[in-house]
Amino acid sequence: MDYSFSNKISPRNVLRGNSAWNESLGLIKEISINPLFLGRSSKTLELRKTLVGDLYGCGINPVSEELQYDCCENDLSRLKQIALENFSDGVIAAGGGKVLDAGKLLADRLEIPCITVPLSASTCAGWTALSNIYSTSGAYLKDIPLSQCPDLLVFDHGLVKSAPNRTLASGIADALAKWYEASVSSGSSSDGLVQQAVQMARVLRDQLLLEGINALNDPTSSSWTRVAEGCALTAGLIGGIGGPGCRTVAAHAVHNALTHLPACNNFLHGEKVGFGILVQLKLEEILTGNQLAGQARGQLLEYLNALDLPVSLESFGLSDACLGDIQQVCQLTCQEGSDLHRLPFSVTPSEVFKAILCAGDYEYAVNHKPIDVHQEKLA
Repeated sequence: MDYSFSNKISPRNVLRGNSAWNESLGLIKEISINPLFLGRSSKTLELRKTLVGDLYGCGINPVSEELQYDCCENDLSRLKQIALENFSDGVIAAGGGKVLDAGKLLADRLEIPCITVPLSASTCAGWTALSNIYSTSGAYLKDIPLSQCPDLLVFDHGLVKSAPNRTLASGIADALAKWYEASVSSGSSSDGLVQQAVQMARVLRDQLLLEGINALNDPTSSSWTRVAEGCALTAGLIGGIGGPGCRTVAAHAVHNALTHLPACNNFLHGEKVGFGILVQLKLEEILTGNQLAGQARGQLLEYLNALDLPVSLESFGLSDACLGDIQQVCQLTCQEGSDLHRLPFSVTPSEVFKAILCAGDYEYAVNHKPIDVHQEKLA
């Protein structure tokens, strides 16, 4: 072997279960006595106040701060100064994926420990050594690799169950992308860890397809536990084991582009990624004639519909969007450095345009009739 990889595989410690938060307090005290405690959503404000009270109760002195934006340089600069002024010796991030990303990145820059406390199962951000940076308007800018995964991840089932069902449905879509993207980006890799990570992604996909709907319908079921932990924990582990050999592809490229449209600001990360999977499968259909991709898209369309997730431009409220907006999305999806270019075939903005328009066409997915985009005018 004449090459080397640096895999940041997992947090140093993971606590999961119905009493994970209470059990974590002693560990948190060992890690940080004077942490900066980060959150954002007004919907989780009272819950976060309770968590802060628990910290005070066991001799920890948190300084609470609210993020004003998504994981954004404006917030990070402000919070770094606050952390320095208060001699913070750790960061606790409690919330959804963007809050967790901000906490991880801030701790990494300050070279202090990070503790992630997901308040939903909407992403695996609580696990990973990666943060996504956004503009003040919520547009995706870039991802930043971190020096390590969090020092502690606290996945408390009770806290996560307090989140709306929509967040779990979104998390399912995001976790499903692990298979659809990693199976492509891994290519013909001979790296054993990459191969094993891809197979883990396949197993996770199957479990989500089998149990996702039941998990949403019954949060007291064992299905809920397997699905929620699959979205928030296993999905992160897959990325850690696979490392640079298991990367995001077209599904996340579409997500990244959609964040630049203000109309999509109210949609969750996984909701946009799920639509991106459909676009990726559509590209495989129309550019390679892959009938299996058509069948997979038909299956996934039914499933995403059952989860009440967006599957078309209309679902995102973009049925009346101007042509320029959609063309902007296509250009951004194909821009230099985009994850899209990890596909094993070249793609143009006009081909992305066609795929975006037809991604939610169920009849086509069932019949998987080949389309020659070079002979059709864009709508």
